[in-house]
Amino acid sequence: MANTAQAKKRARNAEKSRIRNAGQRSKLRTFIKKVIAAVESGDAAEAKVAYATAAPLIDSAVTKGIIHKNKAARDKSRLNKRVRAMA
Repeated sequence: MANTAQAKKRARNAEKSRIRNAGQRSKLRTFIKKVIAAVESGDAAEAKVAYATAAPLIDSAVTKGIIHKNKAARDKSRLNKRVRAMA
């Protein structure tokens, strides 16, 4: 447990960040799943639109420190590969 005023404040701020980050991470995963669902349904146009929506969200998650840049690159690469394979 935090003893100093500074440590207590850091604990409060860390909890706020944790909640905010969890929401952002959930949103990110949802949009990735939408791309996968579109690919599996066989709708190429919908898959392209879903990927175009998901890619900037993945990039913004890196900027916000939600995920590592290598994970973002890997996710985008794998999603794009699946979308391109439909054509």
